[in-house]
Amino acid sequence: MLPTLVLAAEQAAPVASGGRLITAAVVGIVALVVLITQFSLHPFLALTIGSLLVAAVAGVPMTDAVESFTTGFGETAASVGTLIALGAMFGKLLADSGGADRLVDGIVARSGPRTLPWAMALVGALIGLPMFFEIGLVILMPVIFLVARRAQLSVIAVGIPALAGLSAMHGLVPPHPGPLAAIGVLNADLGITLALGVLVAIPVVAVAGPVFARFAARWVDVAPPALFDAKVAVTAGSGGSGTDAGSDSGTGSDGVGAEPERRRPSFAITLATVLLPVVLMMARAVADVVSTKGEPVHDALHLIGTPLVALLISVIVAMFTLGGGAGMGRKAVTATLEASLPAIAGIVLIVAAGGGFKQTLVDTGIGQLIASWATGAGISALLLGWLVAVAIRLATGSATVATVTAAGIMVPLLPTLDAGQTSLLVLAIGAGSLFFSHVNDAGFWLVKEYFGLTVVQNVKAWSIMETVISVTGLILVLLLDLVV
Repeated sequence: MLPTLVLAAEQAAPVASGGRLITAAVVGIVALVVLITQFSLHPFLALTIGSLLVAAVAGVPMTDAVESFTTGFGETAASVGTLIALGAMFGKLLADSGGADRLVDGIVARSGPRTLPWAMALVGALIGLPMFFEIGLVILMPVIFLVARRAQLSVIAVGIPALAGLSAMHGLVPPHPGPLAAIGVLNADLGITLALGVLVAIPVVAVAGPVFARFAARWVDVAPPALFDAKVAVTAGSGGSGTDAGSDSGTGSDGVGAEPERRRPSFAITLATVLLPVVLMMARAVADVVSTKGEPVHDALHLIGTPLVALLISVIVAMFTLGGGAGMGRKAVTATLEASLPAIAGIVLIVAAGGGFKQTLVDTGIGQLIASWATGAGISALLLGWLVAVAIRLATGSATVATVTAAGIMVPLLPTLDAGQTSLLVLAIGAGSLFFSHVNDAGFWLVKEYFGLTVVQNVKAWSIMETVISVTGLILVLLLDLVV
């Protein structure tokens, strides 16, 4: 079981009195919140300014403050930035090849009316594995609308399960930026975190998706808008409701007015490609448990399961299985890979700046002070990490900012935790970063506008769904703490 917090002697000694350091931390975090929420400043700039402000209030010379920030920025960018870029390339290939459409079609077409919400949750989770939330949402919206119309269900009954799958993967499972950043900051084992993250995400998606959707559909009964009809033909699946999902990358057939179906990779090939990076990274964790370092099999699995190598292999494989499977030429595949990078530049900068903010908290001794306080209060590290992430999430609206900032605050606790406990701390922070999305979160407005909801309706559906994910995730992490 995870122990209560113990002061980490290895951390930097406080540079000032406890009162001054607490003031510095409060001023820095408040400045971060105000700059993002009131002045709409980009989180990268807000984190940079907040970091320097923390150091200044703590009495650290500005030259030392800049050095701390740049050190943390560089280390985080080196460990996480490449992984985010590779993940973006993989997701873009999945979208542009029509593989995402094929995956959705194959699952939904095999579902009956009763199993439809569960199928949509599975679709959301699988699409959410390699893709950022916003991209996955854009891809799934036509499917959500058409499936809801075909099954004569509220768009909430179909959409909430899909959103739960997307959101849970975004907050709990690498290679998404938040979990990757927390893994890097806390020096957690990626394989163990991935395995535990998937283990937690499955029941979380079930509870926040199909189960919660039953209640949300009663509170918010919204018919799907008549969109995408010119592009998509709806057909009956073998088991009940189904779609030949459409997007600009290809549509179904057998419908009046539908576009001809473009060549797409097969369902089996697409599913295998999507799961490849997960399998490779989990193989590394298994190798660490069942074999010894120095054995050929152990070393080989350890290498290919390294996050950078696993994602690099997956991107190269996807170029052939997804790009080639869709009949994309070399120039088209190259264009897709290039187009994936500009969209994630801001995410990389935010994550790296969060690493700089973290390093400032460590070097001033603020983190050690918080750990010392928590020790006296007897607060569990998991609960503290979740609460800190919840507070920052509510204040800033950004799950990524909440994750990297909370992880930085928790750094002094690492010497007291083993590998499994550190991974659970990553998941607790990730769960906290999803708590109650509201008006300061861009995702709140994205869902509201796509679904055509009022603010109150969106709170009843989307915001509460996010809260269910967060609280359920925390409960499951605390239960795992009893056996890990």
